[in-house]
Amino acid sequence: MRRGGQQGRPVKALVIGGCVAALCFVPSAAVATPGSGVSGTVVAEGTSPGKLKVKTPKGRTDVTFRKITVEPGGSTGWHTHRGQLIAVVKKGTLTRTLDDCSVEVTPAGTSFIEPSGVKHRHIGRNLGTEPVVLWVTYLLPEGSELSDDADAVDCGGKGEGETGGKK
Repeated sequence: MRRGGQQGRPVKALVIGGCVAALCFVPSAAVATPGSGVSGTVVAEGTSPGKLKVKTPKGRTDVTFRKITVEPGGSTGWHTHRGQLIAVVKKGTLTRTLDDCSVEVTPAGTSFIEPSGVKHRHIGRNLGTEPVVLWVTYLLPEGSELSDDADAVDCGGKGEGETGGKK
């Protein structure tokens, strides 16, 4: 019995030593350091109606942030983008007609993503009485235009607003 007890002591010592050593690697409570000389302003904030799926282009990406104003009765014209856009409606209500002729109405305080590619033609319109103000972040392949003009989709008058021409 004594022999088993002596063997137990080194094992017990190793376990205790291991625990003490492990405690050395546990981070101590971090002390927050306040910043200085830094200020920030939230320029726009919006909540998406569902999960946002952000995709960046392959290769180098141009990131552009832009304020867009659409006056009452105005439109963007039919167009596409070579990369994704993340938009927040800061003021007014934007009405978008998509390539499949569906219509999305996006009021102030809402965010949305415009997908990339020629299969995602769309037009944004201001059907209201006040300007629509958008804050938009573009994620485009390096050197791309912000948008490309596209032929209008024939929606048979359903939510289209404009029937012809390009942007």
